Amino acid sequence: MKRFGVGLIATAILKLAFGADADEPDDVELIRNARADSNDAIARHDVAGIVSHLDEDYQVTTSLGQLLQRPNGETDSWQQLIATRENLKYVRTPESIEISDGYPLAAETGTWIGSWSAADGEVRTGGRYAAMWRKVDGAWKIRSELFVALYCDGASCPALE
Repeated sequence: MKRFGVGLIATAILKLAFGADADEPDDVELIRNARADSNDAIARHDVAGIVSHLDEDYQVTTSLGQLLQRPNGETDSWQQLIATRENLKYVRTPESIEISDGYPLAAETGTWIGSWSAADGEVRTGGRYAAMWRKVDGAWKIRSELFVALYCDGASCPALE
């Protein structure tokens, strides 16, 4: 019985210290989980799952520098990518996630790898990325992303335009 009482006291102390239930994930963990779910959605070619993680005013600077501002236009973009790049996968791996003290915003940085099958073989590309997340109605959504390609291996590497 003493163990049970100690556990309740420890839980109460954690709640007081952190202002939340110790079992609830923190914002960094929520963003890491959302990023992992987004990676999984891309691997499954689940366009609705991919887009569900994007803020309504999402914008992206692609890996070769093209700025795309397409509120609610990402569905078509992802469908086209999946249709033209067989076995398409993109994996973004966070290295740092920082939560703003004064705004419902977070900054994420890390590395990314993209791969797909082309008629002349496999393509593998990757580099660094930064993302801005915004908390909307209690859920973290990607507001903007910047990708920088640092390498590409394969005959069908996209050209810098």
